[in-house]
Amino acid sequence: MIYLDLLIGFLKVGCFAFGGAYAAIPLIRDVVLSYGWLTDEQLSYMIAVSESTPGPVMINLATYVGSSQGGVLGSIVATLAVAFPSFIIIWLVMVLLKRFLEKPAVQAVLGAVKPCVIGIILSTGAYMAFSGVFHPGEGIAVDGKAAIIAGAVAAVVIAWRIIKKKKASPIALIIVSACLGILVYGI
Repeated sequence: MIYLDLLIGFLKVGCFAFGGAYAAIPLIRDVVLSYGWLTDEQLSYMIAVSESTPGPVMINLATYVGSSQGGVLGSIVATLAVAFPSFIIIWLVMVLLKRFLEKPAVQAVLGAVKPCVIGIILSTGAYMAFSGVFHPGEGIAVDGKAAIIAGAVAAVVIAWRIIKKKKASPIALIIVSACLGILVYGI
């Protein structure tokens, strides 16, 4: 039964995720929490790990959840389920709809979707940042260690922008965040 649940759950994610992995995080969260596969906190940790490991975030999350729920076969089922709809859609676009993508109406629809995807990504980022520092359900409980890391990373971003006059590398920020996490939570 778990394999069928993994198949259905991650097919939902694969079919309805539009705009990339970050835009799909709310959908992944909904599926994973509704089946009870992970807690919200575990999912947040897995998202952080998935972002810092090679490969697409959705694939990494599906593989991890599938593995934790159904072993190797579960990881295979979840990974294929999340990837299969994208594969079919891309194949159909390339084979059947290539000439339609150049039409102004199709470009207008795709252009209209972009702001929605940006809003979803910003909302997800704000939610993850807020829930990492503040613990909902516990009143105004602030995780001081998470606040220190968030403040330090924000300071690095601002200082880099002022000193170097350009944006900080996301890879460098992930490394800085990981090192700070090890220092703050490891001590």
